[in-house]
This record gives sequence, structure tokens and C-alpha cells, in this order.
Amino acid sequence: MPDKYRKSLRTTNSVERLNEENRRRERVIRNFPNRDSVLRLVGTLMMELAEKWATERKFFDMAEYFEWRKTRQKKSDRVTRIV
Repeated sequence: MPDKYRKSLRTTNSVERLNEENRRRERVIRNFPNRDSVLRLVGTLMMELAEKWATERKFFDMAEYFEWRKTRQKKSDRVTRIV
């Protein structure tokens, strides 16, 4: 992975942000009448975030990533056996 993107992909910041947003919305409702209402809330949140990721600025330049993949050194596919 290019060093430029390594930190963003290896951290759990996006997952933590998702959980924080979920808790924020959950606090407003407090008591859910049934399991389906919880799934609707989480599903709606996921759809909103997916739309935001699809339409807003791009975090990663995929062209740059594919160029990095071409230029990196290929590791041997052979398994080294330690006896």
C-alpha cells in the first residue's frame, strides 16, 4: 500500500465514526419498539453514508494505487519452509 494511504486504511477511525453516528441517533429514539426498527435505523444510516462516499470527494486516487501496484517489487509466491 502506498505510504500516503497506509494510515487511513490501517486505522479504525471510519468504523469508530460509524459507531458514534449510530449511537447519536440511537440516543434520540431511546426505546425501540421491535428489532425491525433497529435494523431500519442502522440500514438508513448505512445508506446515507454510502451515498455520501459515492458523491463527495474521493479519499483515494485509484490511478495512483494501480501505478504503485505495477512498480512494487513482486514477492515470491513460493513458501519458505523452516526445518
